Amino acid sequence: MTPATHAVRRSDQTTDKTALRPFRVQVPDAQLAELRRRVLAARLPERETVPDFSQGVPLDTVQKLAHYWATQYDWRTVEKRLNSVPNFITEIDGLDIHFIHVRSKLQNALPVIITHGWPGSVVEQLKLIEPLTNPAAHGGTDADAFDVVIPSMPGYGYSGKPTAAGWGPERIARAWHELMQRLGYTQYVAQGGDWGAIITEIMGAQAPKGLLAIHTNMPNAIPLAMDAAAFGGAPVPGGLSADEKQAYEQLAAFYRDPFYAFLMGTRPQTLTALTDSPVGLATFLIDHDSRSLELIARSFNGVAEGLTRDDVLDNATLFWLTDTAVSSARLYWEALQKKLGFFTPKGVKVPVAVSAFPDDLYQVPRSWCEQAYPKLMHYNRLPKGGHFAAWEQPKFLSEEMRAGFKSLRR
Repeated sequence: MTPATHAVRRSDQTTDKTALRPFRVQVPDAQLAELRRRVLAARLPERETVPDFSQGVPLDTVQKLAHYWATQYDWRTVEKRLNSVPNFITEIDGLDIHFIHVRSKLQNALPVIITHGWPGSVVEQLKLIEPLTNPAAHGGTDADAFDVVIPSMPGYGYSGKPTAAGWGPERIARAWHELMQRLGYTQYVAQGGDWGAIITEIMGAQAPKGLLAIHTNMPNAIPLAMDAAAFGGAPVPGGLSADEKQAYEQLAAFYRDPFYAFLMGTRPQTLTALTDSPVGLATFLIDHDSRSLELIARSFNGVAEGLTRDDVLDNATLFWLTDTAVSSARLYWEALQKKLGFFTPKGVKVPVAVSAFPDDLYQVPRSWCEQAYPKLMHYNRLPKGGHFAAWEQPKFLSEEMRAGFKSLRR
């Protein structure tokens, strides 16, 4: 199915392509019943032959995920959360873009556009809205307030699916600037992790008028030589500090298992099976990297820290209902056509704030950030948190955004 199968409520029937059309998520009961039927009918493989995660998602995790999905999970809860904030669709560069837009009730709020990644969606950022728009209730002050814009990337969620090649990170970055202008923001900041970090840093390299600064929780700051060495499996280079050595070892470990990215980057259309099996889709989505898989798997074992079972299934269910497994994967293909480095510097020209989480793909050291970002204005190493910081540790990330952009408010 496509996003068009869900109820879209417009305030009028305008033909103006630049109009901001109010949008509401309303999934028919029949689609949820069909999802549940498919989950219950899933044919699973035999158990892995190792006692760890080295062969991928363990059968035990898949069984617990499927059982909870079919018997207890309630999509209507997150649907209600999505509909509790203003959602819109507008056409930019020929494509419908879905976004959430929450204006703070406080004066002089700083506009921020926050971009999700893969395998993510706007669901990841829902936990950030209240701390950013109402900071005094979450340990900040009224002066820390943000207006929050959270778009769905092309091919993801309720945004349109490109029908021709060309919607890569650079084009998305330009579209985000157009979106902020369309919302009336002459000055704003941007934030992102995973693909959101890449798009945000490309915005920083494009440096459109009005973009004041960016914040990233996946800094594209790995020196080219270090990235190439880690990708090739070379031993730790000499002369590195302790923090640099740790980051190198983390990146090298990640590069041993990024085959999901290679598959999406070269053959996204081959992932057809993910559009036919919700359990297969969810299994593929949660195996992003080894540490994230461990953090996700523990949520199905009763560990309350970070993500919950509902968090994981909210995102997987959105992918299923919008049929975006393949369309979202094409972003990797687009990047590969341009030989875009995932973790190397993008030539950011605007001021940058960095938050380095210990369980991310790598915890980038300050020294590399200082090389990558000539206008580094904030750097902090967090005590806990992984790759999906907005999802896992929204308190830390919202506090980091306040701190990182504070100097712009003086």
